[in-house]
Amino acid sequence: MSRYSRVIAGCMSWGAWGKQMNTQQMIDQMHLTLEAGITTFDHADIYGDYTTESEFGKAFSQSGIEREQLQLISKCGIQYIGKTRDNKIKHYDYSKEYIIWSVEKSLSDLQTDYLDLLLLHRPSPLMQADEIAEAIHHLKEDGKILDFGVSNFTPSQVDLIQSKVKVQANQIEFSLTQHSAMHNGSLDHMTLHEITPMCWSPLGSVFKEETDANFRVKKVLEELTEKYNATEDQLLLAWILKHPAKIHPVIGTTNQERIANAVKATEIDVDLEDWFTMLVAYQGHKVP
Repeated sequence: MSRYSRVIAGCMSWGAWGKQMNTQQMIDQMHLTLEAGITTFDHADIYGDYTTESEFGKAFSQSGIEREQLQLISKCGIQYIGKTRDNKIKHYDYSKEYIIWSVEKSLSDLQTDYLDLLLLHRPSPLMQADEIAEAIHHLKEDGKILDFGVSNFTPSQVDLIQSKVKVQANQIEFSLTQHSAMHNGSLDHMTLHEITPMCWSPLGSVFKEETDANFRVKKVLEELTEKYNATEDQLLLAWILKHPAKIHPVIGTTNQERIANAVKATEIDVDLEDWFTMLVAYQGHKVP
C-alpha cells in the first residue's frame, strides 16, 4: 500500500458539493496538488450527486498528467437521494451486479482504465461477504481495480468481509476531536491485519465548533506553534501521523498554502509529552 501518498487529497468539495470548479480550475488544482507532493486523489461515486467524478475525469483527460503519476480512490455502495437517480430512500447496495456496474461507471466518469483502490463506502446490514468477494475477484481479474478496501467499517464488519476477500484499507473518521478508533479496537485491528488506515475529517471540529474542549485545544496549539515553528492545522495532522498505525489523512482543502502545510506536517515529529498534552486538552482530564 506504499504507493499512496501519506497525505491524500479529498475531492468531495471540488464539484457541486463545494467549490464548483470548472474544468480549467480542476486541471490547475490537480497540478498544484501533485507539485505539493500529494499523488493520491480520493473520490466517491456519490460526490456532487454523482457528478464530481465525471467533471474530474474531463479535467484529467485534458491535464496532460500521466495516469501513472497519480493514484485514484473511489467508493461505491451508497444509493443517494438526488436529481440523478430515482431512489426513494437513501440505502446501500452491495450486490455483485451493482458493485461491478458502479466501478465501471466510475472508470468511465474518471476516464481511466483502473482504480488504484475501491472502497465500500459504508457498511450495510444486508451485505453478503460471498457476493462482495465475487465482485471484487471479478474486478481484480479484469484489472479494473488494484486494491480493495472499506470505509467506516468496524473491526467485526471488516472480519466479515475479510473472511472471503482480503481488505487492504479502511477509511474512517479520525482526528484529535474524534479519536474513538484508538480505543474501540479499530486501529489495533488494522495494524494487526496489515490494513492501511486512512482518515477523513482529520482536523476534526477544532475550527468548526466553539466548545470548551476546542478552546482548550486551541490554547495548547497556540503554545506549540512556536516550539515546532508550525501552524495549528499542521500540528493537528502531525498528531495523527504520530500514531504507529501509519494513518493517511484525507484532507479536503483546496487552498494551496494549506495543502503545502499538510505535506510539511509529515516532517513534524511531535514529542511524546506534547502528543499527550494535546489529547488531554481535548478530553479535559488526564489519561487513566
